[in-house]
Amino acid sequence: MNRGQALWSADQAIIATGGEAHGDWQADGVSIDSRTLSPGDLFVALKGPNHDGHDHVAAALDAQAAAAMVEHAPDTGATPGPLLIVPDSFDGLYALAKAARTRSSARIIAVTGSVGKTGSKELLARALAPAGRVSLSAGNLNNHIGAPLSLARLPVEAEYGVFELGMNQPGEIAPLSRLARPHVVLITNVEAVHTEFFDHVDAVAEAKAEIFAGLEPDAVAILNRDNKYFDYLAAQAKDGGAARIIAFGRNEKAEARLLDWSPDQDGGLVTADICGTRCRYRLALSGEHWALNSVAVLATATAAGVAAGAPLTEAADALVLQHALPGRGARHRPTLAGGQFDLIDESYNASPVAMRAAIAGLKNFQPGPGGRRIAVLGDMLELGADAAEQHGALASAVEDAGIDLVFTVGALMSHLFAALPSHCRAGQADSSADILPALQSAFRPGDVVLVKGSLGINMRPLVDAFTRGEG
Repeated sequence: MNRGQALWSADQAIIATGGEAHGDWQADGVSIDSRTLSPGDLFVALKGPNHDGHDHVAAALDAQAAAAMVEHAPDTGATPGPLLIVPDSFDGLYALAKAARTRSSARIIAVTGSVGKTGSKELLARALAPAGRVSLSAGNLNNHIGAPLSLARLPVEAEYGVFELGMNQPGEIAPLSRLARPHVVLITNVEAVHTEFFDHVDAVAEAKAEIFAGLEPDAVAILNRDNKYFDYLAAQAKDGGAARIIAFGRNEKAEARLLDWSPDQDGGLVTADICGTRCRYRLALSGEHWALNSVAVLATATAAGVAAGAPLTEAADALVLQHALPGRGARHRPTLAGGQFDLIDESYNASPVAMRAAIAGLKNFQPGPGGRRIAVLGDMLELGADAAEQHGALASAVEDAGIDLVFTVGALMSHLFAALPSHCRAGQADSSADILPALQSAFRPGDVVLVKGSLGINMRPLVDAFTRGEG
């Protein structure tokens, strides 16, 4: 919620959208979901393939929405509440986003990448907070609806705007970049993710490069020097008008360089050189990929205006405040008869590179007395024709990490199960519901358990079963 002046007045919304307002209202936020809106939000009634937001206008107003953006007044026979009537609700949301960006003097940062974009966005908000007011995309609102919604929420007073831009097919990022008009762009990496919709990973790189379509003059691009597509992305950034490119990574040619990562049970210690300034700071996040993301984030913060010296040190120190998000590495300590075990929740999504990073990270967790390292792995979706091969290839990562037991969920993960040595094959099932009884029987105090899989394979109920005390 905006804590300064109102985010949108009725008059401002009329000018932005060309709509017709009923009532004199002011909104502190923008929402597209009547179930989660905050009092004072402008509710936007979007029409989708399965739901029509107009059916929930009354509920939104009952929940104290400031007004509702609609294509027609509710057909209730009663006097309509505070409304903004527009020809098309999605176009109206887009118009609000465009107007919010136009009136803003904030430094705008756009973040994309095959993996790590949501976590990097959250870390970046932490790094920038000591320097000024930050507005950022909530959760993973990064698509053709989420990105305009996030921009429509950009307060006039914000000094930084951090927006995640995502895609799973070509042509989706370019219009979002033109809407956001970023001053700084961060591409975390390009990997084999969503390859079901692309002929080759090269096409994924081309789709990520669409983020350069809307660059502001003198924009800066932050790119992964360790990634095979660095040279391609650097060329695309220059063609898109980037005035400067900052490389990050472990590579000696990187201007923002990860020098050392010392993991421990609570995260780890990072030593890095950020464009000539040596930084040493802690992360409350596990895995070397987080350390690398943090280096990218600090490079992005410098490009956004955080100065070297004390301001950069303060930005680095602020990163320890970021903890893993639900489904993205959050840690729990469920109780079993006789004690507790550690559960790492990576249930939100999965790709080969992210799966390998999570499996490798499990090695850094020391089980308690009598405990074991256990991985519960669900299918990685949208991988295309070689999906079975990519699942089976994870066996080497499991062996390198010293994992004791592996449970697999889904038809694709059965290929990993078959490739594993017999001593760590703990169980295979078609669904998370089917594997749950085996987990309840197997887990014991002292275990460290990783749960990871694509959202569509529905691994989250396994986490809920134990964190709600049902295990």
